[in-house]
Amino acid sequence: MLSEIDELLERLDRGDEAAAAEIFRAYEPYLRVVVRRQLPHRLRRRFDSADVVQSVWADVLEAFRRNDCRFTDAGHLRAYLVRAARNRFVDRYRQHWRSVERECPISPPNGVPTLAAPQPRPSEVLHADDLWQKLLSISPPEHHELLRMKRDGFSVMDIAARTGLHPDSIHRILRQLARQLALGSAALNPG
Repeated sequence: MLSEIDELLERLDRGDEAAAAEIFRAYEPYLRVVVRRQLPHRLRRRFDSADVVQSVWADVLEAFRRNDCRFTDAGHLRAYLVRAARNRFVDRYRQHWRSVERECPISPPNGVPTLAAPQPRPSEVLHADDLWQKLLSISPPEHHELLRMKRDGFSVMDIAARTGLHPDSIHRILRQLARQLALGSAALNPG
């Protein structure tokens, strides 16, 4: 009884290109593992195991189209694909290794790491302003001062001390506003 891959090979020999896609889907995960096991971490940003496997497969398909390549069974095909993937990996390795060896991290001045600017991005500022306007529009005017204090970083206890409201009342107001905001967003974006 023929295996599924052997049947696909027979279809491919008859010129069925759909069989090639099925064979590729069957062997691609295995070949990616073969390549990934050999791929050093430093080279992973240069190329991926999928790149190697796809280029091998393109070569195999071209050989089938020219009738240069025939396999007796699934084991023969698998051995050929593994060898081709390893050879292609070695080619890619040789192409990229020298440049990776020459790479060195840019050291910060005086050996002190620099941090990214603490300023928000313009899109974040725009989003925050939009959210602030929505909050003000859905809240009653008597809650605006509470919202301003919360935005300025006051704790619930500080807000309670300044406004005379109970901390639980402040939590309830904030939860209610968050719920209204979420429902408003859900109404604007159904689905």
